[in-house]
Amino acid sequence: MLGDKLHEECAVFGVNVNNQEAGGITYNGLLSLQHRGQEGAGIAVMAGHTIMLHKDVGLVSEVFTSDVLKNIPKSNLAVGHTRYSTTGNNTKENVQPFVTEYLTGRIATAHNGNITNAKALKDKLENCGLNFVASSDSEVISSLIAYHSLENKDVLKGVIEATRQIKGAFSLIVLSSENKLIAVRDPHGFRPLCIGKNDYGMAVASESCAIDTCGFKFVRDVLPGEVVVIENGEITYSSVDLKTDADKQSMCIFEYVYFARTDSIIDNLSVYEARCNMGRMLARECPVEADVVCGVPDSGLEAAIGYAAESGIPLATAFAKNKYIGRSFIFPSQAQRENAVKLKLNPLKVNVEGKRVVLIDDSIVRGTTCAKIVKTLKDAGAKEIHMRISSPPFKHTCHFGTDIDSEENLIANKYTISEIEKQIGADSLAYISVEGLKKACEKAKVPFCTRCFTGYEDKEVENLRKSQLEED
Repeated sequence: MLGDKLHEECAVFGVNVNNQEAGGITYNGLLSLQHRGQEGAGIAVMAGHTIMLHKDVGLVSEVFTSDVLKNIPKSNLAVGHTRYSTTGNNTKENVQPFVTEYLTGRIATAHNGNITNAKALKDKLENCGLNFVASSDSEVISSLIAYHSLENKDVLKGVIEATRQIKGAFSLIVLSSENKLIAVRDPHGFRPLCIGKNDYGMAVASESCAIDTCGFKFVRDVLPGEVVVIENGEITYSSVDLKTDADKQSMCIFEYVYFARTDSIIDNLSVYEARCNMGRMLARECPVEADVVCGVPDSGLEAAIGYAAESGIPLATAFAKNKYIGRSFIFPSQAQRENAVKLKLNPLKVNVEGKRVVLIDDSIVRGTTCAKIVKTLKDAGAKEIHMRISSPPFKHTCHFGTDIDSEENLIANKYTISEIEKQIGADSLAYISVEGLKKACEKAKVPFCTRCFTGYEDKEVENLRKSQLEED
């Protein structure tokens, strides 16, 4: 929401089809996953016995102009990536996929997540004579896979051996010059990854929305710790090779809160349904007398639907959203920068004037934008603003692919809820509880990582992090 939101590292998409349209399908897949990263994009395709790569900084549509798309070779195999950087500078060199050549082959690797032992792995590979051109941990993964593929004389064995050494969060798609597409999800299942199929072949993506929009039928999620090989449009290998105890699986719950697109299904739970459930739980846990319920576009809309349905308070639209103010919009003066919220979200005075408003959003990170939103509604005549948040207070950094770089930047880490309430100018402020959030997502039937809310109270994640710090 307007520069005051958490971001997730990136998205991956891969396809193996028999119609020579792999590049174009991957482009469409990345467009569907643009919400997961807007800083860079890339596509690698299998062209004969080589891998052709195009990547650059920018949005998918900026990187892949019509001229670029025309020059992408016809191919049955492709892998793509759209990036939000949590490690490494935003340069072309750090944009994925990474193509790595070794003595007997080459691979293109796309990675979503964050590796906590990347430095140790990089040092090991440099000692073996490998060179690196980027500062991203994803290049380390690609080089590690290539190293072990050469060592084992087999790319599948190389992927399995390499990923057994990786600590942290990773959903990977590897395109091999052996005409294989290999998908891997880390044994804790931190980040999503799913498989789709149609008459032409198969696709793998970070979210099912990309599977759907590219004309594939959702088959299933890749299991935590599973390695899947797709050849000639069919799964030829599937095994949980990266094992961990079931009670140590830790899906990032913020996928349901904000990261994922509303029309995706992750681990058997509709993201839309989860967000509506969060609103219902908020209404039960944090009731208030009010005249209307409004969601902050776009992140609070589904939770607002749930809150209104559970509370019986009418749902109303509070803002008209300007869809044409992009990420690179330049405000000519300080006064105009201060008025940026209204340029993007202008209040609908007719719906809020003289009314007690329950305003729903998914999170408060730094609080600056939230305060401007509240002020905007009060300036439009809202009698009261009761802020309700569909995630618990963010207090802690994340080591697994979310850009909470410093706890000092988190308003909930420094102030109490009543102090935040005063800072943002709301008449009341309340958050969903951790247990309420888990209850809203219980249909997923997977354990969740909630460390950004609770610290090290999730013992399985605490033990993982401690072991990684000791190793590093």
